[in-house]
Amino acid sequence: MSSKKSPKVLVKIKDIATGMYNKILKKKQPELNTPLRSLANVKYDENDGYFELLGKMKSRTLTASTVKTFAQTLRMMALSKDLIEEDDIATKREAYYVSKNWGDARFKEQPDSDTVMDDIEAMIMVNREQIGFIPEEKGGEVAGKLIVIDKDRDTGKEINIDCTKFGSGAYSIPISVEELKFETDAKFILAVETAGMFQRLVKHNYWKKANCILVSMGGVPTRACRRFIRRLSDDKKLPVYVFTDGDPYGFGSIYRTLKVGSGNAAHINEYFCVPQAKFIGITPEDITNYKLPTHPLKEVDIKKIKDLIKNDPFIQHHRPWQKALKQMHMMKVRCEQQSLAKHGLNYVISDYLPKKLKNPKSWLP
Repeated sequence: MSSKKSPKVLVKIKDIATGMYNKILKKKQPELNTPLRSLANVKYDENDGYFELLGKMKSRTLTASTVKTFAQTLRMMALSKDLIEEDDIATKREAYYVSKNWGDARFKEQPDSDTVMDDIEAMIMVNREQIGFIPEEKGGEVAGKLIVIDKDRDTGKEINIDCTKFGSGAYSIPISVEELKFETDAKFILAVETAGMFQRLVKHNYWKKANCILVSMGGVPTRACRRFIRRLSDDKKLPVYVFTDGDPYGFGSIYRTLKVGSGNAAHINEYFCVPQAKFIGITPEDITNYKLPTHPLKEVDIKKIKDLIKNDPFIQHHRPWQKALKQMHMMKVRCEQQSLAKHGLNYVISDYLPKKLKNPKSWLP
């Protein structure tokens, strides 16, 4: 994260600030231009494999009503510049608290500071780690046939981390994975939605039986988790299979974000998505074929299904996903991974996953 590694970021920050300063000297109103970060401003091309920006911009001119946002943006950029130059980091929460020293430019709530941070990230077209900010959440957990090669921060010497040697625990993905290297003879990566299902697979050494690498996403995967899976898959030419609950959130938020990214982060989706991923999780057909226990769809689930079909470029591109969502809507139910326990606690290991992996026709794109 040092300035030696981020000269372009520093140059961009200084260029934006200088441009605004020069406009003010000429008694002209400065502007802030950022890409519109939403699904309405992305396209999906299967050949590229991720959401890309269309080009719509959000422009904010300095006026009496926008002066506070301008001040907050410039203070956040100054904080970023300091972090890069000092080879330091700040969590999103810490950045919010730092703003309490900014007088009238301080943030009242963290979502406000997060939005400004995201705007700067998009303005400069980098990820937030490159401008010195890191998330609060963990990056995900890993178990199985993988050696992660990291470096000792003090000596610079390589450290081999064997992901089979964590007992009942697992290796935690760090916030930045760019410097990592990998050794493995595994056949595939299995990304799992829930921590509970991940723990079951680890407890019974599923990774050994299936010769695979298990990754716990813990809900919508963090950027570090997505980048880790992408780098590992690319480096070792490993297929990626995703196992989530059978609900609109698992389909349209967890899996979709891992595979093609999001509208909010379209400026960096190219690096933080896994286009080669395939969905082997709970489908509406599984609910019927395996006679699985279900829960009724909530209003929020129905709204999510309609929104995905109507507005999501990825779903609109893939008819099998449209069919699955419409089928779920018609069935009026959702289903959890753990529902497979109806047939036995380890049925997921003995039957479900082996059958799924052998039957590509049962996968979703």
